[in-house]
Amino acid sequence: MPSTRRIVAASVVAVVVIGAAAALWLQAQRPQQRPVRGLRADGPVPVIAALTRYADVPIYLDGVGTTRALNVVTVRPQVDGRLISVDFREGQDVARGHVLARIDPTTYQAAYDQAVAKKAQDEALLANARIDLERYTRLAATNSIARQQLDTQKAVVAQLEAQVKLDQAAIDNAKAVLDYTTITAPIAGRTGLRLVDEGNIVRTSDPNGIVVITQLQPISVLFSLPQQQLADVNRAFAQGPLPVEAFGADNKTVIDRGVLQVVDNQVDQTTGTIRLKAEFPNRELQLWPGQFVNVRLLIDTLRQVVVAPTAAVQRGPSGTFAFVVQPDSTVAVRPVTVLTQDENQAVIAHGLTVNERVVTTGFARLAAGTQVTVTNAEAAPSSAQPTAQPAEPRRDRRRERRSEATPSGAPSGPR
Repeated sequence: MPSTRRIVAASVVAVVVIGAAAALWLQAQRPQQRPVRGLRADGPVPVIAALTRYADVPIYLDGVGTTRALNVVTVRPQVDGRLISVDFREGQDVARGHVLARIDPTTYQAAYDQAVAKKAQDEALLANARIDLERYTRLAATNSIARQQLDTQKAVVAQLEAQVKLDQAAIDNAKAVLDYTTITAPIAGRTGLRLVDEGNIVRTSDPNGIVVITQLQPISVLFSLPQQQLADVNRAFAQGPLPVEAFGADNKTVIDRGVLQVVDNQVDQTTGTIRLKAEFPNRELQLWPGQFVNVRLLIDTLRQVVVAPTAAVQRGPSGTFAFVVQPDSTVAVRPVTVLTQDENQAVIAHGLTVNERVVTTGFARLAAGTQVTVTNAEAAPSSAQPTAQPAEPRRDRRRERRSEATPSGAPSGPR
């Protein structure tokens, strides 16, 4: 038994020695961590900062619109007959008055010729009646004929003059009907698919017509805005035309620029929105009828206001504030009033002046008086210039728009 105890004790000692040796070997294999030069646990907090500046900030209202053709015409025949020719290509751009198709004019030409002949006949009778009237007038002066005969001849002349006018009206009508056999484009635009082929009998009662012409240049876009923005739009629209921009599928590329034309005269009660209509030149044909596009309406421009990155504006229980880097590399908590903002920049009404350094990244360890080091060169102390008092925001249309944060549906800045 004593020998067994010695063996167990020796085994335990061996295990302890081997474990200690393994721990020492692993410790030796670990790479030694070098301390970061110039950075201690209680040292300055690294941050990224940006300079406030003056800028002209446009105020936009964003919406989603539907593109519609300025004019759409379904070309229908105005007389019945056989279609003897189709003189357009599908998808062709046609000018106003361009010949699109022709209907067999035979019967209508005959009616026109008949009306012309009838007028010629009545003009001959009128000429003879006038000669007789002159003769009766001379005879009545010498009492050679009864006065009643002269009056009767005057009535005959008046009747034939009226008949000639009636014949001229019949000629004009027949000529108009004959002209309808040549079907022309009522507007300038682009033709769609051909709806009837050559050789078919077409009638004025046909519901489909021959072709649909759509005017693409210019083109209109109908879009909606919340009714809360109606007063701002009307105020700006009363002072002049308002520019509108249409964006592509990426919502960043401006595909065309137009002008606001109409603000609807009533609010849609089911959606609480107001409809507006803008017109675009569409020179590059980037807008197509029925297409959905994102649009933004410029209603104002704030002139020479103090702007800061949106990331610099923080929100707390007491409202919005910003961390401002002081000349001694400490930060101060500055309450700010935001006039308007977007995803990139915020317009500061009160609280900041131009060329002040505001922290945009690294807020986790910041508090009033915290020592910081600015890591980006563009906001280093050497590049900061003397601060100046901010100019009072000047607006193109002198409107008061003050809010601490942009609510949903409120005007946004540039993209």
